[in-house]
Amino acid sequence: MLAEKASKKHDGRAGFPCPEPGESSMALLKAHSLDVKFEVGDEYDVIETIGTGAYGIVSSARRRDNGKRVAIKKIHNAFEVVTNAKRTLRELKILKHFKHDNIIAIKDILQYVVLDLMESDLHQIIHSRQPLTPEHTRYFLYQLLRGLKYVHSANVIHRDLKPSNLLVNENCELKIGDFGMARGLSTAHSEESRSFMTEYVATRWYRAPELMLSLHHYSLAIDVWSVGCIFAEMLGRKQLFPGKHYVHQLQLILSVLGTPPESLVAAIGAERVRSYVQSLPSRAPVSLARLYPQAEPAALDLLAAMLRFDPRERIRVGQALEHPYISKYHDPDDEPVCVPAFDFEFDRQPMNREQIKDAILDEIEDFHQRKLNHGFQPVSLIPVIKAKTSCSIYISCKTSSGQNDSRCCSNNIIYCTLYTFHILMVSEYCELCL
Repeated sequence: MLAEKASKKHDGRAGFPCPEPGESSMALLKAHSLDVKFEVGDEYDVIETIGTGAYGIVSSARRRDNGKRVAIKKIHNAFEVVTNAKRTLRELKILKHFKHDNIIAIKDILQYVVLDLMESDLHQIIHSRQPLTPEHTRYFLYQLLRGLKYVHSANVIHRDLKPSNLLVNENCELKIGDFGMARGLSTAHSEESRSFMTEYVATRWYRAPELMLSLHHYSLAIDVWSVGCIFAEMLGRKQLFPGKHYVHQLQLILSVLGTPPESLVAAIGAERVRSYVQSLPSRAPVSLARLYPQAEPAALDLLAAMLRFDPRERIRVGQALEHPYISKYHDPDDEPVCVPAFDFEFDRQPMNREQIKDAILDEIEDFHQRKLNHGFQPVSLIPVIKAKTSCSIYISCKTSSGQNDSRCCSNNIIYCTLYTFHILMVSEYCELCL
C-alpha cells in the first residue's frame, strides 16, 4: 500500500532510492559479531549480522522453502534478568497484537524471533554521507506518524522512539521497532503516574521535557516530542539536543525553546529541579529558521508544533498527519487504527522470573497455534543441545528417539518447538544490501 502511495507521488516509480548506510559502520558491526552462532534448524540459512545492542544480536537470513529474506533476533539469556525478561514478554505481546505497514512484524518464533528484515535504520541513514533530500525527510516523517497513529490508537506509548529504532529498507519504507519499553496510557491514580516517571523512559536526547522536569502528568505527547527531535535530526543531519548528562540535556532544551512558561515551572514535581529552572536567567526561544535555514516554512511550522514545552499544547499525531507539510501523502482511508486497544493488565502484575518465563512460553505457543489455525504448518522441530542446567521449562518435546517427553530440557539432546534461553524473532527482509 505504501509503495503504491509513493509511486503515485514520484513519477510512477515504486518508491524512490533510499540513502544507504555508511560502509564503515556496517563493517564494524559485522566484525564485532563474527563469533555469534545462530541455531535455526532446517528452516533458515543465516547470512550475516546486521545489528547488535544490549539486548541481543540481529542477523539476516533466508528461508529455505521460499527464498524470502528475514531478520532473526537473538535475545541473550532471555530469562536471566527479570527486567529484560519482562521487556521481552512485553514486546512479544505488543508485536503479536499489532498489524500495520509501519510497525515491525513477527514472522516466526523459533529458538529466536523472526522479524521483518530491514537492513538499515534511520540513524545510519541520517549520519551517512549519502544525500538525504527534503522528499526523503517528508516521506520518512509521514510513515513514522502513520505508524504512531496506530500505536497511540491502541493506548500504547512507545517511550523509546529514536532513529535507531526506526527501520528502513531500500524503497524508503519505514517501520517502528523495539517496543520493549512501551507502556499503556494510564488513567489510574497519581501513584502509577509517578512510577512511570521514575522508570527509564526514552534515550536522553529524545526525552520530553515533562520527563526531564518531573511533571506528574504524562501522555501520548511524550512520543510526539521524540518525533520532533527525530524530524530535526533529519533536517540538520545531527542531533538537536545531544545532552551529555541530565543538566546538560535540560540546558540544551532551554537554549532552543527558551524559558518555560511559569505555569509549567510551577508544576515541576521535584523541588531541586524547580529551583534550578527558576534560578536561570530568562531567555527567548531561538528561531528554528536560523537552526535549519534550508528547511521549508511548512516543515518548520510542524517542527515547532511538535517541540512545545507544554505537552498539552503539543500537536497530536492525528493533527500532524493533516499538516500541509505532509499533505501529499495524507490519506485518512489509508491510516488505520488498532482495534481493540492493547491490554496492559499483565504488565501491572508483579511477576518473578519463573512466571515471566512461563508467560513468554505461553506467548510462543499461542503464536504457533494461531499459525496452525490459519492453515500454516508449524515450524519443524529444532534441535536444542544441552540447554543450561538451570532450565526449568516444562514443555511438550520429542526426544531424539521420537518419544514424547514433558521433562525439563536441560539434560537431554532433544527436539523442541519452544526453546528455553534464547528467543529468536523473524521478520521481513529489506534488500538494501543485496
